[in-house]
Amino acid sequence: MTYSIADLEQLSGIQSHTIRIWEQRYHALSPLRSQGNTRLYDDQQLRKLLNIVSLNKSGLKISKICSLSDSEMDKLLDEQFNYSLGDKQDDYYVAQLIKYGLAFDEHVFNELMDQSINQFGLSNCYRKIIYPLLLRLGLMWRKDDICPAHEHFLSNIIRQKIFTHINNLPLTENSGQSWLLFLPEDEDHDIGLLFASYMLRMQHHHVIFLGSRVPLDSIERIFSTLNVGHVMLFMIKSRLAPAAQQYIDQLSEICSDTKIHLAGNSEVIGKLEHIDHINWIKTLDEFEKTIELPSHT
Repeated sequence: MTYSIADLEQLSGIQSHTIRIWEQRYHALSPLRSQGNTRLYDDQQLRKLLNIVSLNKSGLKISKICSLSDSEMDKLLDEQFNYSLGDKQDDYYVAQLIKYGLAFDEHVFNELMDQSINQFGLSNCYRKIIYPLLLRLGLMWRKDDICPAHEHFLSNIIRQKIFTHINNLPLTENSGQSWLLFLPEDEDHDIGLLFASYMLRMQHHHVIFLGSRVPLDSIERIFSTLNVGHVMLFMIKSRLAPAAQQYIDQLSEICSDTKIHLAGNSEVIGKLEHIDHINWIKTLDEFEKTIELPSHT
């Protein structure tokens, strides 16, 4: 695959201007040129940039890093596993997970995911590493600049990790009201929803998890048979304002006596009207405060 310098910026978190400076001063990358003289980069160049970013986060100077051979760079990266990078370790994990994810290296990707979860715990790992990783890759997926196979490969491994942690939670008596979690019938990306399910179960809430692509008529049938106190959904895809508004209006009618919690694409949600009755969750902190059960003393 080939990438533009804008693609590299999104995947690496390094501004295009900085990448150009690294090329000019330190010969960090050797881009190809299109017929229109536009910089183009292949998978090897992308992996090298991600390695440079990881080593730079560990404290090495760019001039030193760019003087290394590929084998010397790999050796230094291996050594980083044995040292703490402090606050910069988050960026290190993100860069390396992208690198091995794009290379379909399941063994190393799994190893890195397990290390980060063991170090931070799943909740903090999601906040520090998984969410930034998905956010960065999501920019590329929405533009179709990354093969869909990458999306499925990365998402399925992350999904497996969250499912494992959900399954490992001890069964407890249900407290509070039931939460119904689902995605609209045109939405596929359910990792955020899965993590919400994990967080709710950690707080001993009863969760009814439906997953992705759920038709509204199915939601209506559930409400005719079950007592649901909360509904949570994500609207992630870009969509026209009238279509989004129509969907939310229909859902609000179905769930007229239920609290609706909505998260996802702020550009879409921000254009919705008459949603004072809906809890728009903008951050993970807001969600955590929403689901906390009152302590009993």
